This record gives sequence, structure tokens and C-alpha cells, in this order.
Amino acid sequence: MEKNTALKENMAPFRYRKPGYVALNVTDLNRSVHFYRDLVGLQLEEQVGSDMAFLRCSGDHHNLALYRSETPGIKRMAFELESPADLDRARSYVERQGWSPQEVPEEERRQLKQGRTFRFRVPEHSITFEFYAQMDRASGSFVPTVAKIQRLGHVVLHCANRDEFLRTLTEKLNFRVSDYFGEQVAFLRCFPNPFHHSFGVSRGEKDALHHINFMVTDVDDVGRANNRMRNNDVPIVYGPGRHDISNSIFLYYLDPDRLTAEYSFGMEEFPEEASRAPRQLPLRPEILDSWGGIPAPAFGKVGAVESSS
Repeated sequence: MEKNTALKENMAPFRYRKPGYVALNVTDLNRSVHFYRDLVGLQLEEQVGSDMAFLRCSGDHHNLALYRSETPGIKRMAFELESPADLDRARSYVERQGWSPQEVPEEERRQLKQGRTFRFRVPEHSITFEFYAQMDRASGSFVPTVAKIQRLGHVVLHCANRDEFLRTLTEKLNFRVSDYFGEQVAFLRCFPNPFHHSFGVSRGEKDALHHINFMVTDVDDVGRANNRMRNNDVPIVYGPGRHDISNSIFLYYLDPDRLTAEYSFGMEEFPEEASRAPRQLPLRPEILDSWGGIPAPAFGKVGAVESSS
């Protein structure tokens, strides 16, 4: 029943497959490639001089795109839809909302190794969304190195207009709330992707990046990363700990531009039909970390949202 009524309830005639990739702005491309490849464990698929690089943690051409910029932060967030038909419906729907979708030119699509792609913003937030349905496979299988990364997990944003943005996501863009952390954070999944959250929105003084997440396949990946990051003078800003919200073990650390990234192991999954209702969880530290940890002051503090993408 939920699948059949999803379009009516959410008013969005399209379905997501997964978070496809996140594009970050970084101040030193080579330094960031080294970090995400050699310390985080992504595989470098392609680098274009000192301006752009594509890394992956799957069989896709990329799950992380890095762009050289004077200001570090998030450039855009891309979601893969289930089919080209979903993409066509999404394009028409976004246009009807008055959000001015922009088709990505063929030259850039060739660079991204993607089929038809469009981008847009909603009035409630400055983030650029990208929707596509086809991406070329990478040159070979993803080969884990320092960590057995399973997938790009999620992105969490600070929002100056959080309540309005949340309403747009749930009422118009087919996101489902899995849980609320007090009145501060809403954790959402891009329906019908099953994972507890592929996107999160948190109250903030301005629109900004909070963190990006990579899900790993082994709890030992989290423990080893804790030591690996410390041995390489990478600041640990939260964890290791356990999020009871999503039933995951986590570790947060800072990249060379002090953007916050996370490893997590384990996550609640939701069925497409008859899923549980979202919980309203109290705004207490032990809800975020049942092991009793407290985030460092630098946690989630750096990351501008690019005004054009």
C-alpha cells in the first residue's frame, strides 16, 4: 500500500535509487586526493590536472567529486533515480514547482560519465541538487585498501531555514523522516532507499555542510581508522561511539580543509511497505552516543555551500 500511495502522499512522481555522489570544494586538490585515497580508502578513478578529481567506493565512476576552490565546502549533492523514466518525471515535476531545473551540458556530462542530468535549487536552501539515472561503470571493480568501504552513506547539512526545507523535502521531494533528534536534526531517507538516513537537516545560523559519511563493512574498519587517523595527525572530532538513533558505530574526523567526514558501521534498514513511524527522540547527548562521547568544538563547523554549481 505504501508504494502505491507514495506519489499521492509526497506529490513527487519519481523514486530514488541511492545517494549517487557528493561534490566537495577543496583548496588543494592533490592534498585532498591523497587524504581521501590513502587515508579514507576511496579509489582514484580520474584526476583532471589540479582542478578536479573523481574517487569511488563502488563500481560507479565516482561517489566523490573534488573541485579546486578558494572556499572549502559542498558544491552539490547528487542522487541517482531508479530509471530514466523517473528522471523524466522528476524533470517535469521540478519545473512545475518553479525551481528552474538546468540541464547539465553534454561536455560536462561526458566528464561526469553520466547520462541526462539536471540540477536545481529549492527556495528554502542554497544547496544544489543533481538528479541523474545513468552513470558509467568504473574501469574495474572497487578494491578496498585501508578500509572496506561499502557505499557513500549520507550528507548532513546545517539549515538556516530548516523547517521550511524539511517540509519541502518530505512533501515535495519524496524524502521520508526516519527519526527526529529533538527539534535540532531530522534524519531522512530518499524513498525507497532502505537505509535509515541518506540525508540529514540540522538547524543552523546559515546554510552549510555538517558532514559527509562513508559506510564500512566491518566494525574493525572503525577501530583501525581511529589509530590510522591519529598516527597521521588527522583530528578526531567525535568517537568512536555508537549512534542508537541509527544503530551504527561511528568515527568522525577532519579532512585537510577541516571538513567533517565520518565512517559508520551498521544502520537500520526500512522496508518499503509498512515501515515504522519516525520517533521523536530527546535532545540528550547519550542519544547521539550511547558510549558517552562528546563532539569536539571543530565537529561540523567548516563547509560553505557554493552559491552556484
